[in-house]
Amino acid sequence: MIFPAIDLMGGGCVRLLKGDFAQRTNYSIDPIVMAQNFEAAGAKWLHVVDLDGAKNYMAAQSDLIIDIANATKMKVQTGGGLRDKEQIKRLLDGGIERVVIGSLAVKNPKLVVEWMQEFGPEKIVLAIDIFLDLDGTPRPATHGWTQVSELSLWQVIDGFLQVGLQTILVTDIAKDGGLKGSNVNLYMDIIRRYPDLDLITSGGIGSLRDVARLKTLNPAGIIIGKALYEDRFTLANAISC
Repeated sequence: MIFPAIDLMGGGCVRLLKGDFAQRTNYSIDPIVMAQNFEAAGAKWLHVVDLDGAKNYMAAQSDLIIDIANATKMKVQTGGGLRDKEQIKRLLDGGIERVVIGSLAVKNPKLVVEWMQEFGPEKIVLAIDIFLDLDGTPRPATHGWTQVSELSLWQVIDGFLQVGLQTILVTDIAKDGGLKGSNVNLYMDIIRRYPDLDLITSGGIGSLRDVARLKTLNPAGIIIGKALYEDRFTLANAISC
């Protein structure tokens, strides 16, 4: 399943390079129109990130995200700055299919477990952004990717399995926004270790060949962002390749 991505800042579509707000590209298209274009191209899911919320640790564009969800028939997952259950409830009640929780899964797993128990594990996606350390161990990055956890990716995932974790979204930060291919070996390792989890891949796709390589792994989802905005290929081609 291909998940086209919309990253929002100030109500507009943007893309960052490796999560760096100083390396930001703005796009003139209205995000609701972009979502409708993605749906017309055949997308069934949409991935939306509130970058203002992620930057300021407070959801900032929930109204717009709900408007985007209600402007199409696609299922929408969204994250960025979600810090309390009222924000989550508002999004879910507004038509969002599931919410994406990032750094809090590492910094405050107890709270995220409570949310999974309250809303259901099917409504929470754990988004874990990782760096590979010198021995190749994937370690989560937090605080806008400025701090790396002592925990491994495997330890973080294991901590949520007992509460019914269903879906994880993993990004290799070194690949994000680079358009030079995804970390296929990392995703192979995740699938091997956790065959019952739904894995969504993110970061690095720059060509249809990159998409095809990921599809051989049969992940639950493949997020594509910058390559679509830079017209490297069409969404319809990515879906059909």
